[in-house]
Amino acid sequence: MNLFIFSFSMKKFLIKIGPYFVAVVAVFAVLGSYADGNTDDNYMHFAVKKPQNIILGDSRGSQAVVPSVLKKKLSGDFDNFSLNVVESPYGQIYFKALKRKLDPETKNGIFILTVSPWTLSLDKNIKNSKDFPEEHSPLNDVYTYDRSPNYEYLLKHYTRSWFKIYTERVDAVGKSNSFLHEDGWMEINVNMHKDSVAARTTKKEVFYQALAQQAELSQERLRAFDEIINYLRTKGTVYLVRIPASKGIMAIENEKFPHFSKLLQDISRKQNVKFFDFSEESETYMYTDGNHMYRNSSKIFTSRMADSIKIGKR
Repeated sequence: MNLFIFSFSMKKFLIKIGPYFVAVVAVFAVLGSYADGNTDDNYMHFAVKKPQNIILGDSRGSQAVVPSVLKKKLSGDFDNFSLNVVESPYGQIYFKALKRKLDPETKNGIFILTVSPWTLSLDKNIKNSKDFPEEHSPLNDVYTYDRSPNYEYLLKHYTRSWFKIYTERVDAVGKSNSFLHEDGWMEINVNMHKDSVAARTTKKEVFYQALAQQAELSQERLRAFDEIINYLRTKGTVYLVRIPASKGIMAIENEKFPHFSKLLQDISRKQNVKFFDFSEESETYMYTDGNHMYRNSSKIFTSRMADSIKIGKR
């Protein structure tokens, strides 16, 4: 009898709260539908059509390679699937995400793998793969990449109030300082006065000097990099690209990894893919913080890179 009374009471309770629950779900569904390039720095990577031409790498690549420029130069849609050195270094998690992201029907794709020493490195104190920094990346636990809105991503990785998705949408406030375009290009809008740039550059150099003390090239990352190249070669043409940074940042890289370009040359020969090394062109471009190209320079760089690809295809 007591069980019956409890069951009856529970049913009444559920009937009463049901409409409220439905209303809450409806509100969140509507708010989530406004997610866009302002929502955060990763959302749009998970809310667009699966691409056949793709760019990989870290934040240096996400800001320096502009898919719309590649589209004009190479006559095809491109997706920049570069996140940052913590969330998308080359490894098994990135490889797994790539296979989810790429259109499975791809046969003649163009794949641009931007590479810096940091994308193939690991903290020398890390011994277990479960301690790799990308274990916490959305690339590790989000399975849908072509849903808009992508509620899986928002539920797992959007930690702010969902009302901010609506109030901070691009239609309401314009582009945020870091705006992720639908094609994956990360456009950064910051004060480019020389004093502001110098302050950011100094901070970034301090960061990389500290990183260089801890980082070593990782055999696990190099193996995964080889596997990614092997996989993509079955679906199109692969290009390796080393993007320049400021003289200060490149000096740190070259002191820590003096033979890195030679390593990429060796990999390109072994894999029979093209390698474009722009690492000695630091002074050709402007940078927001020494490490990332300013948007105007990004378009110029992408155009030059596309020209190299066109020449290489002849």
